[in-house]
Amino acid sequence: MTDAEAKELKVREKQELAAPGEQTRPGAVYTPDVDIFESDTEITLLADMPGVKTEKLNIDLRDDVLTLTGEAGSDGESSEVPVVIEYGVGKFYRQFTLSEVIDQAKIMAELKDGVLRLTLPKVEKAAPRKITVSAG
Repeated sequence: MTDAEAKELKVREKQELAAPGEQTRPGAVYTPDVDIFESDTEITLLADMPGVKTEKLNIDLRDDVLTLTGEAGSDGESSEVPVVIEYGVGKFYRQFTLSEVIDQAKIMAELKDGVLRLTLPKVEKAAPRKITVSAG
């Protein structure tokens, strides 16, 4: 197996975010921590996205680039006045480049307890078969 084949999922280089004064929207932007696991048939990616609800999560796949964006924050419905805030709210952003061994049409996502689970199935390799020869 070559190095290229061994790395079916490559993390894009870390991108520097614009200074707070240059952002078009206020708030912090976080890079979610991920764990990546591989089996013979799929790659599983777990992304830590605490406080993000499914309606505030976006998973975009374009030109072999998988982009995760989410927003964690208060619902604004509470009458409580904050005294101390240690839990950071803001946006989550992370990108990955997928190789050709990922079957992009079969990617599945599940968000549970603040953890996003992406299942990235590998393309089925052509099964070996015996070719029969007919007499002409």
